[in-house]
Amino acid sequence: MTPRVLVVDDDPLIRDLLHAYLSQEGYDVHCAATAEQAEHFLAEQAVDLVMLDIRLPGKDGLTLTRELRVRSEVGIILITGRNDDIDRIVGLECGADDYVIKPLNPRELVSRAKNLVRRVRHAQAGKPPGAANHPLKQFADWALDTDRRRLIDPQGGETLLTHGEFQLLSVFLRNSGHTLSRDQLMDQIRNREWVPNDRSIDVLVGRLRRKLHDDPAEPQLIITIHGAGYLFTASVAA
Repeated sequence: MTPRVLVVDDDPLIRDLLHAYLSQEGYDVHCAATAEQAEHFLAEQAVDLVMLDIRLPGKDGLTLTRELRVRSEVGIILITGRNDDIDRIVGLECGADDYVIKPLNPRELVSRAKNLVRRVRHAQAGKPPGAANHPLKQFADWALDTDRRRLIDPQGGETLLTHGEFQLLSVFLRNSGHTLSRDQLMDQIRNREWVPNDRSIDVLVGRLRRKLHDDPAEPQLIITIHGAGYLFTASVAA
């Protein structure tokens, strides 16, 4: 089945450029100039990938990303003209899978699109129909409600996790007892190449520790292994 891509950008030159390159690679490409146009299209058509400019007139790309991620596992690549760590972290927490910076390298973007479409389709194919769902993951005195992406503390109180925090904790739960480097954590959280000085993981670890009441001076759940990465110490049970 031909992969379908929706390009959302208010710049007609970028829309035409991406349309041309992706069409040459065999994709079924559609374009929208605003988030509202994109929503109208997505209400009627299923897509594998959305390429989305952060700075859009009206509703911005980050807001649309949040809304899409609540109801869909569609692949999302954010496009921006700003190269700063804040947008990287915000994009991650909103649920984007990848992040590219203008001026665009079309060949690189096509390569990223191919990889992301492959990952999205593989994940969809790996979900057997009617599979049993185990939404609660128990660790230490805590629980994670994976359906609602909420932490449940020992007293039963609930704390909502951002998308990035939820992804990071999920990786830790899958790899409890194993030290993971920043690169390994980044690879499992997002399908992209990361620059060596990207500190998104450290920021997310700090936020997750605060929500888990894990003293950063003497953490018990998420331990920093200097020169190696992070170790999640709690055993996990469904």
